Amino acid sequence: MVKKIVVLALAVFMCATMASALEIGGVNMPDTIKAADSDLALNGAGIREKFFMKLYVGGLYLSQKNQDAAAIIAADAPMAIRLNIISSLITSEKMENATMEGFENSTGNNIEPLQNEIESFINIFREQINEGDIFDFVYVPGKGVEVFKNTQAASVIEGLEFKKALFGIWLCDKPAQKSLKQEMLGL
Repeated sequence: MVKKIVVLALAVFMCATMASALEIGGVNMPDTIKAADSDLALNGAGIREKFFMKLYVGGLYLSQKNQDAAAIIAADAPMAIRLNIISSLITSEKMENATMEGFENSTGNNIEPLQNEIESFINIFREQINEGDIFDFVYVPGKGVEVFKNTQAASVIEGLEFKKALFGIWLCDKPAQKSLKQEMLGL
């Protein structure tokens, strides 16, 4: 009897765990992640593609569902973006270049006021990037963007203006990929 109860409890737990993730491109995106003391819920996620090649799965996490990209960018509230690398074609150099282009698009080619913060951020991509790597960019108001690679803290970049530029890479009027923006917004 006890054995049956344990097996049943384990089965319920496993089903609940499996149901708590959204699978996209073979990647399980968790329903929630932590930002300091806040639980953030998956707002939406999608695949970044270039020339028909799938590069990474990107997810946007917010404290409340929101489909207003401008409001999300401007908000001084806990939020996060998770990137799951799904292609061996992504190299450090390619990621650096794409990120710099993203900052240029996000800021309307006005990166100079954020040059030091952007350089600090891009440093995380200078280490080898492998298929399966996970990058988390977690904004904590009053602290800045906490950057993690494979759950290991890499750096903290201070400032709301930097956070706006960073989240703008995926959510601005000229995003990294329009369909990924729509998917991250849950549209």
